[in-house]
Formats: sequence, structure tokens, C-alpha cells
Amino acid sequence: MTDQTALQYTEEHEWVRVDGDTLTIGITDYAAEKLGDVVYVDLPAVGSKITAGAVVGEIESTKSVGELFAPVDGEVVEANQAVVDSPELVNSDPFGEGWLIKVAAAGLPKLLSHDEYRALTGE
Repeated sequence: MTDQTALQYTEEHEWVRVDGDTLTIGITDYAAEKLGDVVYVDLPAVGSKITAGAVVGEIESTKSVGELFAPVDGEVVEANQAVVDSPELVNSDPFGEGWLIKVAAAGLPKLLSHDEYRALTGE
């Protein structure tokens, strides 16, 4: 189980785990719950350049379509094929097997701490 307090968060309900200059990015349990049952995930291709704040993917559920925003500038080094094949992983394990992309980033912008994110969502 991932220690959620060790992660950083965005106001767009994404989490970021820093491992050297590689960032693993996913959506939070709060976002997954609000979306409902995820049925489709569209992720950027490996090698794609992403820009902080830009839409880089799509998460479709039985209730709505949500956009995945890049929290950083960088290059996609891995996309989670398991989530593309089994989108329900976003609901069942958003902080583990349900991760979305890994990005090589030059730097990390100011993100929210676990406590700041929980305050944002009212949890």
C-alpha cells in the first residue's frame, strides 16, 4: 500500500510520487470516487512532451469524462498499459496499480501536501 502522506497533490486531483527525476502520476481516490466506474483511459504516448497545466489524457466513466492534466513539464517515459487494458484499476487501486504515467521532469512545481489536499477536498 502506498503511503499517501508521502505523495504530493494537485488541485486537479492528481497525485505525484517523486523518484529521482522520474515522477509517477495518477488520480486520487477522491477523483476516482467522483468519476464512478472507470471504463476507458486514454494516456499520452511514451516520448510525448507534456506541459504543466495542459490536458494529456482522458478518463471516461459510466457517469462522465474527466481530463488528465500534466502537473509538470517533461517527457512521458512510461504509460501504464495495465490501466488502458483494465480501466477499473483506477477505481480499485488508484495509488498503486492504477497509476497512469511516469514522466522525466526537469523540476517540480509547488504541489500540495497530503494535509493541504485533504483540506481542499474537505476530507
